[in-house]
Amino acid sequence: MLELVQSGGWLMAPILLCSIVALAICIERAWALRAIRVAPDGLVGEACRRAQDGAGAASQDGFANFGGGQPLARILAAGLAQRDAGQRRRERMKEAMEEAAGPVLHEMERYLTALGTIASISPLLGLLGTVIGMIEVFALLVGEGAGNAAVLAGGISKALVTTAAGLAAAIPALILHRYFLRRVDELAVTMEHQASRLVDVLCREPNQEPGRPA
Repeated sequence: MLELVQSGGWLMAPILLCSIVALAICIERAWALRAIRVAPDGLVGEACRRAQDGAGAASQDGFANFGGGQPLARILAAGLAQRDAGQRRRERMKEAMEEAAGPVLHEMERYLTALGTIASISPLLGLLGTVIGMIEVFALLVGEGAGNAAVLAGGISKALVTTAAGLAAAIPALILHRYFLRRVDELAVTMEHQASRLVDVLCREPNQEPGRPA
């Protein structure tokens, strides 16, 4: 394996670096985007109990630490801070949670741009290595002629190593990049649904039947 890497030339170094960075990003995002960490079950119920019991200060900071500071908890905290906004509390809660959702979603997409960039540039680095290798092969043709087939075959083989390495790094990175983007979208829908539940519960009219939105 080491000989194969060495045969690809100096461009194998950035390709290997891209592979290592992509692997690190995938592991970190797989851990960070778990449902139990982003939007755990029961968090809306806990938020409703705190609001109805009057726990915490009447500000976002007063609820910022409940639920362990998960992304969903931060969004719900923004809504809870507006729970006493009077007749417009439903609109104020929704607006506050929408504003809080922007930074939360941005944080959930952290490093995914870098992963997509790696998926794009890795095959280009491999192609560049192949082009450089083929230039060297043609230089041999000019210097030695086409009589030494073994030398030419070896040069072409080395030139193709970088292309294979670049594709090997890019394909998993591209697949996982698309997967994590989809995962963020799914979690965003879940958090939106949970936030709507919180608004419905806290803004329900006193004579309204349970389970029916206000």
